[in-house]
Formats: sequence, C-alpha cells, structure tokens
Amino acid sequence: MKIYTKTGDAGETGLFGGGRVAKDDARVDAYGEVDELNATLGLARGFPMPTDMDALLQRLQDQLFTLGAVLATPAGTKASSHIPELKAEWAEDMERNIDSFEAELPKMTHFVLPGGTQAAAALHLARTVCRRAERRTVPLLREGMIPQAVVVYLNRLSDLLFVMARLANHRAGVQDVKWIPEKPTK
Repeated sequence: MKIYTKTGDAGETGLFGGGRVAKDDARVDAYGEVDELNATLGLARGFPMPTDMDALLQRLQDQLFTLGAVLATPAGTKASSHIPELKAEWAEDMERNIDSFEAELPKMTHFVLPGGTQAAAALHLARTVCRRAERRTVPLLREGMIPQAVVVYLNRLSDLLFVMARLANHRAGVQDVKWIPEKPTK
C-alpha cells in the first residue's frame, strides 16, 4: 500500500466513518493538534527522562491516539462503534500522578519560566501544545460534536505536563527559573 493516496489534493480529507470535510475543518484542526501533541510527547521521551515518567508518557501517547480517533469519528456513524471510549479513569489517574509528583516538589512560590533540562523544556512545550489542542476542542464541545471527556482529558493533561516538567528539573537537580517581573516604571 502506498502512503500517498492523492485523495486530499483538493484540500479535503475523509473522516473515519465516512464523509469528507475541508482540511481546515474544526474537527480536523482539533485532531491535528492532538497529533502534534502526541509527537511532542515523543520528542520529550527522546531526552533523558526518569523511567517512571517515560512509562507514563508512553501511556499518555496511547491514550492520545484514542482521543484523536474520537475526534476524527463523528458520533452516530457505524465506525463510532469501533472506536474505544475515553475512560474517566484516565483523568483520575492523571490527578493521582499530579498529587504524587507534587509531593516530591518544593512548594511553588513564583510562576516559572519554561526551560531547565531538555526533558523539562520539551514537557513545557508539550504543555503549550496541549493547551492549544484544548482550545481547538472547546468549540466542538460547545456544538455537541464531541464528548466533554475530551476537554477534561486535555485540561488535566496540561496540568500533569506542567508538574512533570518541574519534576524533571527537580530530579535532575536543576532549579526552575522563577519569573520575577520588572517593577513598573511610572
């Protein structure tokens, strides 16, 4: 099977379950953002990363494939019955990880600038991509096109990625860089 089909050469793509839409359709934009997020997590995993965090990132990548499939499949189509469901436990598991990871971290007293180790910087980048993906899914939720679990998942994931970035720095012995705003001049 060839990787190129030429079916998208006119600016349209097929949704899973049928139907063609413009490549800039809100649904396509949303699952494209989730795909970019997944690739960004893969990039983060390419840097030295604590084993427990790497294993968690792999699980998240698997879950993001399911989330992308949900976004790519209109509800009510025959194909939608073949898509795994998003599980509420995934968000709950993220909350448990956030709580566990935060217990290792010093109390946050300032906003922090993205950066530090390569792993932390990549996790901060993934967090911002996650927030953009979340922003792209909200209009679909508002129009009743996707389940609320999609937005909940992405919201929780961005929080987890922030904590993981801080933890990657902490475990490597690298201080987060505090944002100290300049005093306004009058």
